[in-house]
Amino acid sequence: MPNKLTIAFFSLVIFCSCNNTGSSDATKTSIDSTMNATDAAGFVSLFDGKTTTGWHSYGKATAGELWKVNDGVLYLDTTKKDGYQTVGGGDLLTDKEYENFDLKLEWKIAPNGNSGLIFLINEDTAKYKEVWYTGFEMQILDNDGHPDGKIIKHHAGDLYDLISSSKEAANPVGEWNEAEVILNHGKLDLFLNGTNVVSTMLWDDNWNKLVAGSKFKEMPDFAKFKKGKIALQDHGNMVSFRNIQIKEL
Repeated sequence: MPNKLTIAFFSLVIFCSCNNTGSSDATKTSIDSTMNATDAAGFVSLFDGKTTTGWHSYGKATAGELWKVNDGVLYLDTTKKDGYQTVGGGDLLTDKEYENFDLKLEWKIAPNGNSGLIFLINEDTAKYKEVWYTGFEMQILDNDGHPDGKIIKHHAGDLYDLISSSKEAANPVGEWNEAEVILNHGKLDLFLNGTNVVSTMLWDDNWNKLVAGSKFKEMPDFAKFKKGKIALQDHGNMVSFRNIQIKEL
């Protein structure tokens, strides 16, 4: 007859095996269910969870080597830096341009980190040195740890340097945040963790006044293009993204 120690050992093995299998199956089921629901809603995945296919660094043919993928997460490796960005990273752009769209993704920023989602970018690198010469940004930030957290219109969820969020909706640093950007014929809505934090019209008189009062006033083509690429910003800080999906409107 087996002794008590033997019984305890095999019980532990069985528990760990069942627990691991259940977790893996639950995760797979959750992913499959999300994919099916997303497809039914008309969204298309911009990130396959395995590669950087469909993306490239600004002005390059492919994604920079410091944009890496692990376990369904796209992240920026910041081991090599040069100025405010990394060496071998760069702002990561969609290969395709978008005009009217509903974009959903999740982001997570490292402590003291800064990044952003930038839209309607014109990738004429001969004319525009940076993506923000043409594109405007939904801020990603550690509000408490980064210096920009002390600047109005620079908080997570803000339309960077243009419109402050209606509510501080970011989760604590290190946690995932759900972001959504809906742009439909000039009507722009930004959502953070289910809260509509920014709502505005582009290209009207009020918009022109906002730009004129911002740091972008000296950039003649800032936010002038009605169709362009979407970027995940390399600001030299580790940032992660997952579940990136878009629906064209």
